[in-house]
Amino acid sequence: MTLKLYVDRMSQPSRALLIFCKLNGIDFEEIYINLSKRQHLSPEFKEVNPMKQVPAIMDGRFKLFESHAILRYLACAFPGVADHWYPADLYKRAKVDSVLDWHHSNLRRAVYVFSTVFAPAFGLPLNQQAAAEAEKVLLASLAKIESVWLQKKGRFLLGSGQPSIADLSLVCEIMQLEVLDSKDRERIIGPYNRVLKWIDDTKNAMEPHFQEVHLILFKAKEKLQKQRDAVGSSIPQSSRKLDLHSKM
Repeated sequence: MTLKLYVDRMSQPSRALLIFCKLNGIDFEEIYINLSKRQHLSPEFKEVNPMKQVPAIMDGRFKLFESHAILRYLACAFPGVADHWYPADLYKRAKVDSVLDWHHSNLRRAVYVFSTVFAPAFGLPLNQQAAAEAEKVLLASLAKIESVWLQKKGRFLLGSGQPSIADLSLVCEIMQLEVLDSKDRERIIGPYNRVLKWIDDTKNAMEPHFQEVHLILFKAKEKLQKQRDAVGSSIPQSSRKLDLHSKM
């Protein structure tokens, strides 16, 4: 039976799963769960993932949620996946796991983009206090990536010459910054030269699928910029409406 991926391409971890499967030749059916239309809250999707979040998968009768658990499963369950994604060596694998666990406790909590850009699309008011707190977490996370993992030799995290699922997951998370105003994005990520180079190296290692899966994000960026240009900075963002539906 074909692997089913329940995803929304506007979701960072959803994009990571799609890229991984495409890069490794894993046959799958992409099932679009539109977050902005609350499809993840439907009774039908609850049968797949009782936590009501994307991504989730169904491999035959086997159901699984949480993106890092899914990436680990895919790396181990499907033949032909290169060892560098999730190494068989116990020590190397433990290092990858440590980065993934850190991600959920730190970078994943930095909901700066949602707090400053996407909240209105979900019917929520912009929360300046939440944005300020999220920015602190985001900047601290970028600083840790820059000073801890990217100090080592190698193009990717942990000093590797090839990307792991940790590189894929973290870069997809950081790519969400693309929808920010260019000045805001530069202010946040511009000082981290090692991070910027690592992002470029990871993108290049995962083409053409990285670009294709992120097209929806780039389209959202264009739409947002046109909106900013049209209304000007004097109009509160909370009064603007944005259609973020994926075109699948």
